[in-house]
Formats: sequence, C-alpha cells, structure tokens
Amino acid sequence: MENFAASVRQAEIALRDLFEPTPLQKNDHLSAKYGAEIWLKREDLTPVRSYKLRGAFNAMRKISGGAKGHFVCASAGNHAQGMAYACRHFGTKGTIFMPVTTPKQKIDKTRIFGGDAIEIVLAGDYFDQTLAAAQDFARAQRATFLSPFDDADIIEGQATVGLELLDQLGGAPDLIILPVGGGGLAAGVTRLFGELAPRTRAEFAEPEGGASLREALQSGAPVTLPSVDNFVDGAAVARIGDLPFRALSHFTANDVHTAPEDRICATMLEMLNIEGIVLEPAGALAIDVLRDMPDLAGKRVVCLCSGGNFDFERLPEVKERAQRFSGLKQYFILRMPQRPGALRDFLQLLGPEDDIARFEYLKKSARNFGSVLIGIETTAPENLDRLRERLEAAGIGYRDITRDPVLAEFLI
Repeated sequence: MENFAASVRQAEIALRDLFEPTPLQKNDHLSAKYGAEIWLKREDLTPVRSYKLRGAFNAMRKISGGAKGHFVCASAGNHAQGMAYACRHFGTKGTIFMPVTTPKQKIDKTRIFGGDAIEIVLAGDYFDQTLAAAQDFARAQRATFLSPFDDADIIEGQATVGLELLDQLGGAPDLIILPVGGGGLAAGVTRLFGELAPRTRAEFAEPEGGASLREALQSGAPVTLPSVDNFVDGAAVARIGDLPFRALSHFTANDVHTAPEDRICATMLEMLNIEGIVLEPAGALAIDVLRDMPDLAGKRVVCLCSGGNFDFERLPEVKERAQRFSGLKQYFILRMPQRPGALRDFLQLLGPEDDIARFEYLKKSARNFGSVLIGIETTAPENLDRLRERLEAAGIGYRDITRDPVLAEFLI
C-alpha cells in the first residue's frame, strides 16, 4: 500500500499545473520579537488567497481526472473559491451553495474564479440550512459533494503545504503552528510530518469562540459546540471533522492554543502596519498564539498563514477590536446630573491624551440625572485607569460596557 507521504508527493506534483509553491519567508520582525527563527508559510498568496484550493483540486483530480464529474459544495468563503477555481481548471460543472446572507463581494469573487463552470445557489439564512440544501441537491443530482475538511482526498491535498515547506526549509523545523477550523489542514500536515519529520512538534491555534478541536480532545470525541463566534469566519467551526479528529486524537488539549478574537485583530493590524501582509482573521491565528508559547527562544518555528481573503470594509471593526484588546479604547455609560455645566465638569476630568470617540446623550426632563454613552480613545492603558479614578473622586457614576457581550453588541 502506498504510504501517505508518497501520495502527497503525487498530489503536489499535479498541483504545479495550477500554481508554484507558495513562499516560505523568514520574518525578521517576529524573529526579533520572540527571540526565535520565525518562518511564515504564505498560503495567503495562492491564486485564491487560501490553502483551500489544494484540497479541492486534489479531490477533484482523483475523481475521473476532475473532467467528468459534477461537484457540489456548501461554503461562504475559501472552500467555495477553491472549488470554483478547480472547476474552471478541469472544465467540470460545479454547484456552490452559499447562505442568502453571504456578502456580495464573496459571491462575485467566487463567480470570477469559477467563470462559466459554476453555478451559485443562495439558500438558507444560516450555514446549517445551506449545508442541508447542498447535500440534498447532490443526492438528487447524483453529484459529488465536496466536504471542506472531512474527506481523505481533501486532507491529502492540504498536506501538500507541509511537503512544500519541508523542501523549502531544507529540513524539519523545531515547531510548526497550524490553524484549525474543521481540521483538514492540521490532519494532513501532522500525518505527513509523522512520516517525514517526526521530531517536529506540532501545536494548534483555534479562535476562542470556536475551539472545536480543544473541546473534542478534552471529551475524547468530536462534540458540537453550543455556540460559535463567527468573527474568525475561516476557522469558526462548531464541530471538528470526524476524519481529522482521528488523525489528531493523539494530541492533547494542551497542544491547542485559543486566540481571543479581539487579540487576533491586534495581530492582523501588526502584520499589516509593520510587514504589509494582509491576513484574514483565520490567517493570523498561528502568528497570534506565538505569544502564548514561553519556550520559543532559539527555535526554528513555522507559522502557517492560511489565508488573506480580507474585506477592507471590515478594517474599522478590526481596528476597534484591536484598540479594545490593547486597552486603548473603552466605552462607558455615565450617570450625569441634568444641570448646566455638568458636561463641562466632566470634560475637565479627561487627560491630555484622552479623546472622545463616541458621545450620545439623551436629556430627560422628568429626571435629575441622564445617561451618557461615551467612547474614550487614548495612547496608553493607564490613562483610562486614571480616568476611572477621577470619575470616582468626582462622584460620577459609570459602568464600563466595553466587554459586556449584550450591551456592547447593542450599543457600540
């Protein structure tokens, strides 16, 4: 029986019909920051700006060479774009189901990659509904449903990224950090490294609001998370795939690092502003969790940047969340006396580096006090600590709602 590494090598050779190996780049900024040799595998630079093209291409080429099939998938993002690109390459028919709520930018981009080879069907307000519609359609049409991660050929295709980086590095790294959503990428790369680089330690990065691998490892089997934060849309998966979990089950929950969504935003901005690298939230995961690893000094580390499909209309939100994580922006509800000069008195409490970024006040004639929603930006976290002290000394009641999940979502 052919070993896994040999079959991945065949997939990697075939993949060269689509694109050259993505760059493996040593990053001087991160290397200096962590006292290690940090390398980035730039999957954000594939033709579809994510690694998903690898798995889709491999699965399709193994079914009648891709040319005679009819392939169906459900995705609002990178998997859809990867399958669309592969359909156009093979000249085969593809039907891509997307939620009705999918942004037009993602729909248009998928259509560009697939051209006349694909049809896009909008179905369901939520992904579970979209998935059910796609699977029903595939059964009715006797078409091949292409899972984004729970498929052996998909996993084999994703493993080609590991083969590339070993060739490019000229040897095995001490550590590889892999982002995890459904687990196909992590399963493929760790299985390959088990054969070719057994001494390399693998650790994993998941979004805090979608840690399906960590929960599965703690439970001993895949579990469905009761809720998922969809901000890290490329990795926000409620349940790890069954096949990926089998490949990853020998790891422990301590091997999984969860990244807070607001902190990921700070990492995205750091890479954009310092390095000029555009990463989507899932693409920044592996870099983000470097700060959670105390034993990096002197190590050769590879972080896999899984994708760069970032809509710049989200940049204000990313900046906002990064500021909140860094303690440079906070929101308060103030209880202000309704009298002339009250606002002037409050303004005198602000420090020289404090700036009002949001202000909403509703005067109510029948009350002695009114509520003010105020957002404060500053240059150092301690400035906001001092502002709170001055508010308390002045007797101004306040409530910090920066991290209140209900009020912040409703008001901010």
